[in-house]
Amino acid sequence: MKLQIKSFFAIAILSAGISTGCSGNKNNSTDAATSTTLEIMADADIRGQWYIENIVFSDSDYVRPDETIHSLRQYIIFEDSTYFIQTNCNTISGPYTIKGDSITLGDGAMTEMACDDMAVEDALRRILPDISTIDIQNDSVVRLNGHTPAECILLCKATGIIR
Repeated sequence: MKLQIKSFFAIAILSAGISTGCSGNKNNSTDAATSTTLEIMADADIRGQWYIENIVFSDSDYVRPDETIHSLRQYIIFEDSTYFIQTNCNTISGPYTIKGDSITLGDGAMTEMACDDMAVEDALRRILPDISTIDIQNDSVVRLNGHTPAECILLCKATGIIR
């Protein structure tokens, strides 16, 4: 009888140890699957020329480049690891990096010619450091998102290269 009770307790302890060990592995495999998914996510591809349609800070604070100067399309070109922005008057360029849907626009060079309308340049200087993620729609519209939900630069794919 004592041998049966000892055997019962030994089996119960062994079963508890095995089930605890197995449940711990489930969490680790879930974490591993999640991290693998994050690592596999492809980097967003925004190479090419994009017209600047709108620079938004909030519902009431925004700049639409084509409302400021009707004769010039203002644009951004993303090539390899650099960006180039042409406004109605000045240019801005610098490095950028993309990891998944995250983007970092690095500090670069900017021409500083005095112009009649500096609204776009001022807005870009203000928003570029805050850009952090990318949303791409149908390969023809890109939204560069800032730190707050309202902040963004809305871009539309250029049909012909302008430089």
